[in-house]
Amino acid sequence: MTAAADSTPETPADDTAQSAAETEPAAAPASAPVPAPSAIARPVPRPMPRPAAVAPVAPRSAEPVHPAPAAAGEPWGRVTEDGTVSVREADGWREVGQYPDGTPDEALAYFERKYADLASEVALLEARHRRGGAPAADLRSTARALSDKLQGAAAVGDLASLEARVSALTEELSAATETEAAAAREAVDAAVVARTALVEQAEALAAKDPRSVQWKQASADLASLFDQWQAQQQSGPRLPKATGQKLWKRFRDARATVDKHRREFYSELDEAHKAVRDQKSRLVERAEALAPRGEEGIGAYRELLDQWKTAGRAGKKADDALWARFKAAGDALYSARGEREAADAEESREKIVAKRELLVEARTIGDEPDIAKARAALTNIQRQWDDIGRIFPRDQERTLDDELRKIEQALRGREETDWKRNNPETKARANDMTRQLMDAIQKLEDELAAATKSGNASAIAKATEALDARRAWLNALGGS
Repeated sequence: MTAAADSTPETPADDTAQSAAETEPAAAPASAPVPAPSAIARPVPRPMPRPAAVAPVAPRSAEPVHPAPAAAGEPWGRVTEDGTVSVREADGWREVGQYPDGTPDEALAYFERKYADLASEVALLEARHRRGGAPAADLRSTARALSDKLQGAAAVGDLASLEARVSALTEELSAATETEAAAAREAVDAAVVARTALVEQAEALAAKDPRSVQWKQASADLASLFDQWQAQQQSGPRLPKATGQKLWKRFRDARATVDKHRREFYSELDEAHKAVRDQKSRLVERAEALAPRGEEGIGAYRELLDQWKTAGRAGKKADDALWARFKAAGDALYSARGEREAADAEESREKIVAKRELLVEARTIGDEPDIAKARAALTNIQRQWDDIGRIFPRDQERTLDDELRKIEQALRGREETDWKRNNPETKARANDMTRQLMDAIQKLEDELAAATKSGNASAIAKATEALDARRAWLNALGGS
């Protein structure tokens, strides 16, 4: 077999498998084409059957792209006596190779299988285009490569029909390529807009005042933006290099700024927490040192508590630990006071009973008509009251003291009234006024008698009015 016969085009394994599933084999001729008598000197042997796997495959389209030969039944190939094989084309016969070591039928069958392989490739490319999924640009490149293979192909068959089908497919793929390119440009534009939005959000975070940022939320937002960036980069269209690098630089710089501000903020916060932590540690030590003083240390502890409230925050973990120690120190002081108050309350039970008995006695003083005796009795009760001493709890003591104070106030009121009534100076002033009123009344009675005698009605009315007023004053002073 010559070198020309070995130049069989190779079909990828996956394409071959798909062609077997997606294309229908063309009907094989009943017998191999018989060359003209002038071309072959020896008798034509019985043609060898061609395997179905290499039979030419026709496209699934309803109408063939290229019309059938003008002369029905005219063969596509012929073989000369020296084994040279030619294919019939529109402008005549073209030699495609030699097959000197076999029969003419074997020679034609070999080059017809070459044509079947080419037909299978064309049918497979048409099926891939119909099925969709593959980029039109890739299929267009495959169509151009297949068209080049058809030019001067070493095969026997209707090559012009295959070329027409590939040409028509190439035009369809060209239009689809332009549509896909436009869609790709739109997808890239949309991706640029989406990436720009992510960049602007990151830059907005970077532009915030670090002192007003909630860093936990800001860190989560920035991480979310970065995840979205990676998702778009992995699943979205590829951006132009210059645009992609520019957007990434802006996004990267914004992230770096946010990270810098966050580190600075937490560094300052750590310093502030350390200072507060040291201050509160000293307060805790001072509070714990008050333990030997017991209840007497409560006042000093309250001062330390005021300083604690104004110290600030030292971080949740440190604050909780220090506060637990500080509170325990205070609880020890207040516990000592509680124990003392409990002991005092126990001792006060008898005192409460004694003071209540004194209150019962003091309530009878209000029935004593002699104010001096009442005062002496109350003074004796108050002396006994003081001798009993303090009572705990203090609210119980205040209640008992208030009851005794009411009795004392009532007696004091009686004393003030009696004093006002029996005061010598008051009595002297009252007697002097009584004499003056009596003199005035006597004078007005004389004037009234004279007016009555003279019959002066105006003088009678005036004297009567003045006399009534003076008598009223005299009655008020207790006169006759």
